[in-house]
Amino acid sequence: MWMGNYEPINLFGLLIQAVFIENFLLANFLGMCTYLACSSRLKTANGLGVAVVFVLTMAGTLNWFVHKFVTGPDALLWLKHLGIDATGIDLNFLEFLLFISVIAAFVQITEIVIEKVSPALYMTLGMYLPLITVNCAILGACLFAVTREYPFFANEVYIFGSGLGWWLSIALIAAIREKLLVSNVIPGIRGMGITFIATGLMSLSFSGFTGIKLANPTGEEVAESSNTIIEESLGE
Repeated sequence: MWMGNYEPINLFGLLIQAVFIENFLLANFLGMCTYLACSSRLKTANGLGVAVVFVLTMAGTLNWFVHKFVTGPDALLWLKHLGIDATGIDLNFLEFLLFISVIAAFVQITEIVIEKVSPALYMTLGMYLPLITVNCAILGACLFAVTREYPFFANEVYIFGSGLGWWLSIALIAAIREKLLVSNVIPGIRGMGITFIATGLMSLSFSGFTGIKLANPTGEEVAESSNTIIEESLGE
């Protein structure tokens, strides 16, 4: 439940994989709306990136517990300790609704904190800060984590790494766009045109990591090796 077959080195591999190999924005193109709208300045991009990392980490943690103890398969069996027989009750149809509710709650908290701590950043982000609520990258990371049935600490590393990967992507494109402001760009592709081209080139660069597997837990690797040896022995 907490670590599963994962060792610390596996968790580090999972972090690297979430940030670079399976970068949510450049590999799956999730969260593109705020990525394009708030990447004109590096300072704004960094502020939004920090907010996304915070919301995704906190919401992903709570959504793991929601899936484990409320909406997942046999999640309500813990009620038997209270004398309630919940056998056969499946609340999986509520998962999307509950996940989005948790995300919306933490976006609201983040919005209040940013408004108090950094009013300038709050005014710069404007309407795009509440849009984190419907940012498909955040919901997608939460759903990917529960679908892959990560144990708790692996889930924490994965969702944190996914947030870092999104932050890295928007920070990179923001730095490029600031440079392009003083560059001689062809008039026909200025603005969104050159931004899409730069994003495509970044995505191609990150796709060079495709196929690298760093997140396999130690137990699974041992099991796979044992199965391979047994199959080879039977074949002989």
